[in-house]
Amino acid sequence: MKDNMANKQHNRFLLTLLCAMVLLAATAQKATITAKLDSTLLLMGHTTALHLQVVQNASSQGVLPVERQDTLNAAVEIAEKMRPDTIDLGNGRIQISRDLILQSFDSGLYALPPILYVIDGETIQSKSLALKVVPVKVDTTQDIVGLKEIEVVPFNLLDWLPDFITDYWWCWLLLLIICAAALYYYHRWYKKGKNPLRPEKKRLPPYEEAMLNLEALKNRQLWQNGQEKEYFTGLTDILRVYIDRRFAVNAVEMTSTQIVETLKQNGETKAVNEQLSMILEMADIVKFAAVRPLADDNELAYRRAVNFVEQTRPTDPSQEKEEEKR
Repeated sequence: MKDNMANKQHNRFLLTLLCAMVLLAATAQKATITAKLDSTLLLMGHTTALHLQVVQNASSQGVLPVERQDTLNAAVEIAEKMRPDTIDLGNGRIQISRDLILQSFDSGLYALPPILYVIDGETIQSKSLALKVVPVKVDTTQDIVGLKEIEVVPFNLLDWLPDFITDYWWCWLLLLIICAAALYYYHRWYKKGKNPLRPEKKRLPPYEEAMLNLEALKNRQLWQNGQEKEYFTGLTDILRVYIDRRFAVNAVEMTSTQIVETLKQNGETKAVNEQLSMILEMADIVKFAAVRPLADDNELAYRRAVNFVEQTRPTDPSQEKEEEKR
């Protein structure tokens, strides 16, 4: 009987010991997190370190939500997050140490929330801590020292220009050169109907050019087909170009009256100036008054134009060559 009771007590002791070992082993496998401040007192504007320490299984992966935060509360900021340090404790356990640098600019006593750690689907947390931030004392009886005089920086135009101008100044310079070249080309050649890249054909002397153009105008038979306005426009245009090249008078951009008054001063045109005046006067009436001249008037205007060109033809060959260049 006594042996049976002794056996039962022995078995009960072994069972209790086994349960304690299992419980101890289970407890040993759980992760833990601790938090500790370098100092619970912090001078306003200064920093202090919050030391975090996590002990866990080496095969487990955990997350610190505080790593994605910039503050612990409204008054305490996380100024810097230090790199973690891992130590192998043996038996499949590791210790992870991580420091957070805290800073505050508001004096007061602040309760820091527990630091959470999520691992294996569970969330563990450290104890909450308290941090007292004390203001900086300023001695108003002392003069402020250690401040350098303000350095006056000389004015520099480049400092006021946007970065996209100063960084790519060569692009703007190239664009300016291209624009200047295009403007020069426009005024030097394009506006005058010339192309420096294409050699110009040798132009006929003013007399020959005018006579050919008059003959071509006659063959078009404009007034015979009711196009009196186009006829007189072509006739006067031929004469204007001829006068421009022959006498170096900008007749293309002059009015009829200005052309006549200018040629009055030229001895070579005095004899036929009246004929030119009649041609231009008739042309203005047809173009601006919408008057249809008679057939005889059209023929007469053409003969007067031919006569004006014939009578003002240069007799000096050297003068004719000089006019070819115009």
